[in-house]
Amino acid sequence: MDPVLLYIFASLFGAIVGSFLNVCIFRIPLGTSLISPSSSCPQCKTAIKAYDNIPILSYFLLGGRCRYCNASISPRYPLVETMMALFSTFLILKFGLSPSFFIYFIFISSLVVVSFIDLDHRIIPDKISLPGIILGLLASFMKPVEGHYDFLVLYVFKTVKGALNMATLDSLLGIFIGGGLLYAVAVLFYWVTKKEGMGGGDIKLLAMIGAFLGWSSTLFTILVSSLIGSMVGIALMVATGADSKYAIPFGPFLSIGAVIYLFFGREMIRWYLHFRI
Repeated sequence: MDPVLLYIFASLFGAIVGSFLNVCIFRIPLGTSLISPSSSCPQCKTAIKAYDNIPILSYFLLGGRCRYCNASISPRYPLVETMMALFSTFLILKFGLSPSFFIYFIFISSLVVVSFIDLDHRIIPDKISLPGIILGLLASFMKPVEGHYDFLVLYVFKTVKGALNMATLDSLLGIFIGGGLLYAVAVLFYWVTKKEGMGGGDIKLLAMIGAFLGWSSTLFTILVSSLIGSMVGIALMVATGADSKYAIPFGPFLSIGAVIYLFFGREMIRWYLHFRI
C-alpha cells in the first residue's frame, strides 16, 4: 500500500475509533450499554443523525452545538478523536501495518478511556484494567523476539528456558513488578501518613502497562508520571490557590508515562546509559 494512503487510513481509523471511545468514556461509569441506544444529545435526548456524527468534522460544522437544542457540545469529543487519529498515525510510522500496530492501538485506546474516566470520576474501572492485563500477556505471544532484553528478563529466561519466550516473560515480570511496585508505594505512603494515597485502580493500571510493555516500562512510567504529575500539581496549586492536600487523579499521568515509553522509552534509556558511561 502507498505510504500516504496508509497514513490516511490510519488517521481515519483512529478518529472513528476515537468516536466510539467517547461513548465508552461517558457510559462505562454509568454501567450502561455501549451499543444501544444510539448516541443522543445529553440535553434534549434527540438521537444524533449519522451526518452529525462524523468524527472531528461534525463538531466544527455544528459550531460546537447541538443541531436541535443549541446546547454546547464538549470539546472533549473532537479532542479524543484527534488524539486517536494522531496516535494511530504514529503507531503506523513506528510499527507499520503489523500485529504490533493493533496490539498497541488497543493498549493506547484503553489508556485514553481510563484517563478521561479517572479525570471525571476519580476511578479506574476494573472492566478495563483487568482484561487489559490478560490481553497484554496474551499479546506477548504474538510479539517478535527482539535481539535485546533487559538483564532481568535474560536471567529469568535462562532459569525457565524452553517454557516461555522472552517477550512473555517480560510481560509476566511487568505485571508483577508493576502491580507490586505501586502496591509497595501505597503501603509505604499509608504507613508514613496514615492516609490513603495510591488507589487500587492505579496499581492495576500499572500492572496492565507492564503486561503490554514489559517490566522496565513500569520503572520508567513511575518516574516520568511522578515528575509530570508533580509539575502539574504545583502549577494547579499556584493557579488555584489550593493547598498541598489538593488531589489530582494519577491515572492520566501513568498513561502519559506509558505512551512516552512506548514511542521513545527504550531509546531514552539507551541514550541515558550511554551518556552516563
